[in-house]
Amino acid sequence: MIALRRDLHQHPELGRQEFRTTRLLRERMLAAGLTPKILPGGTGMTVDILPPGHRKGAPLLAFRADIDALPIEDAKNDAPYRSTVPGRAHACGHDVHTSVVLGTALVLAQAARAGELKQGVRLVFQPAEEVMPGGALDVIAAGGMDGVGRIFAVHCDPKVQVGRIGLKAGAITSACDQLKLSLEGPGGHTARPHLTTDLVTAIARMAADLPPALGRRMDPRWGVSLVWGRIASGSASNVIPQRAELEGTVRCLELAGWREAPEALHELIARIAETYRAKWTLDYHRGVPPVVNEKASVEQLDTAMTARFAAGAGPVVEPTEQSLGGEDFSWYLEHAPGALARLGVRAPHDTTVRDLHQGNFDVDERAIAIGVELFCSLALEHGRV
Repeated sequence: MIALRRDLHQHPELGRQEFRTTRLLRERMLAAGLTPKILPGGTGMTVDILPPGHRKGAPLLAFRADIDALPIEDAKNDAPYRSTVPGRAHACGHDVHTSVVLGTALVLAQAARAGELKQGVRLVFQPAEEVMPGGALDVIAAGGMDGVGRIFAVHCDPKVQVGRIGLKAGAITSACDQLKLSLEGPGGHTARPHLTTDLVTAIARMAADLPPALGRRMDPRWGVSLVWGRIASGSASNVIPQRAELEGTVRCLELAGWREAPEALHELIARIAETYRAKWTLDYHRGVPPVVNEKASVEQLDTAMTARFAAGAGPVVEPTEQSLGGEDFSWYLEHAPGALARLGVRAPHDTTVRDLHQGNFDVDERAIAIGVELFCSLALEHGRV
């Protein structure tokens, strides 16, 4: 599995372009006697492992991996498995997630042949997690959640030491949407702003006023956060432009706020635009709702991890906080209960500050075996649908 992880790390593929990755996974599945089902888009797959005598319609226990990479440069110049594709890197740990679920599939295939697997299992290898609103919707549309009674996933966490997982019942990630606000006007000369629409001032007011205004329209317990990442307008110091743009994200800790934010933003934008006589359009791109871990599923993860590893030194389960990052595992939880765990990937004595979506991101590869044993412990002993 470490060799596979390094292979994937050297050959990262972006969302819905993971053809090589899918081919490698399919070959490993076929060699293990399994029957993978490729998703209609040609990347990603599902694989069912059923015990002898499995009753048709009995709910399945599912494990999900995401297989896509990020459009950033790999900065690990000394790593022998550094990305060979310019501008592409597995900087979020999806290569680890994929190796964990593939390893789980190979072990459970053996267990099924030996009569040790007592419940049906579905492995989900999902494309395009990094592409909003996420490849989870591709899996669901293809029937990947049909018959699933409970679903689990892990996500690499460089803050958690290898050999441990972080758990939290309830929301563990936030909702995340993208938006692009465009303003238009006739343009003009900066000597006569009263005769035209001053779009630079208008877009500046939008950038400054919308985040606090939205915060006052929403319940503060929902944790709604509007942050801009791009502002653009104009090309000369004495010309009032005809167009201005703002782009950013809306993140929210609670489903209620996620559902109400678009309507509130439209109302607030309309009021500011009217003041400056600006025409406006808002491209509000729905991303993902928050991942809300079911308490019973978190307890199963805790039990499985503790039973497998608690004999060692130190704790193996630790509490974790809710992140403002988005994760499309949330879409699966609209169809079945489940939980996402944070998989420790930090080497015990590693003092390098690493984070997700950074070019220097790397892992202690012992985490792969931890993930495989955790999932197999769930499938064989401690996980119930």
